[in-house]
Amino acid sequence: MDVLPAVPRSHHQSGFTLIEIMVVVVILGVLAAIVVPKVLDRPDQARATAARQDISGLMQALKLYRLDHGSYPTSAQGLKVLAAAPGKAGGRAYLERLPNDPWGHPYHYLNPGTNGEVDVFSLGGDGQPDGEGANADIGSWQL
Repeated sequence: MDVLPAVPRSHHQSGFTLIEIMVVVVILGVLAAIVVPKVLDRPDQARATAARQDISGLMQALKLYRLDHGSYPTSAQGLKVLAAAPGKAGGRAYLERLPNDPWGHPYHYLNPGTNGEVDVFSLGGDGQPDGEGANADIGSWQL
């Protein structure tokens, strides 16, 4: 039986080098730079979707109003006539309550509209006409 000569054990410690840690940190930074803007944009997208749904519901209520009264409410009457208590403005409520847009501003109503027979719209996050991104106008003509 052959005996192998004893090999001295080295004192090698396992672990990560500074370079390896730096590479991982850089990779995580790049991933965060790609993912974070997409995640942060979600609340604005959700508000825009909620505004579109509200406007769609308001347009349906306006169509029912027109069926009952023969025409849409005037701009002076506005959308508030849709949530009027029974006995007022034609005796029928078409909405339980009149919603504000997701940014807390009232929806706007034009009769005659500039983009259709009537226009219902939100001015977006800034409450000002026009705008881009979260501040873009959202209207019934976009549905």
